[in-house]
Amino acid sequence: QVQLVESGGGLVQAGGSLRLSCAASGRTFSSYAMGWFRQAPGKEREFVAAINWSGGRTYYLDTVKGRFTISRDNAKNTVYLQINSLKPEDTAVYYCAADRQAFRVRVTTASSEYDYWGQGTQVTVSS
Repeated sequence: QVQLVESGGGLVQAGGSLRLSCAASGRTFSSYAMGWFRQAPGKEREFVAAINWSGGRTYYLDTVKGRFTISRDNAKNTVYLQINSLKPEDTAVYYCAADRQAFRVRVTTASSEYDYWGQGTQVTVSS
């Protein structure tokens, strides 16, 4: 059974930064791409960022490019999301997720392609 545990969320003022972490266990972490999604109140869950199994490829939602950075440490079975220049519209519950397919060549933004999800961590940005 794969377990994903997020941490690092919190309340921050606009312009601030946070670093989210997601610790994985239960299968070979380094074989799978990882993604971050978020869901704001009253909105559907949306893709934010993804990183392939080796860490060599990343992909971002257009509105977070330049502010968010996804990375992974396969030795620690952990994926990170560095969030800078936070805006009130970034307020959401952030979820990490694990790709269902090992060694996928291109990262996917489709939530249906991720088969394990964390419990989420709340990020609240005050103006």
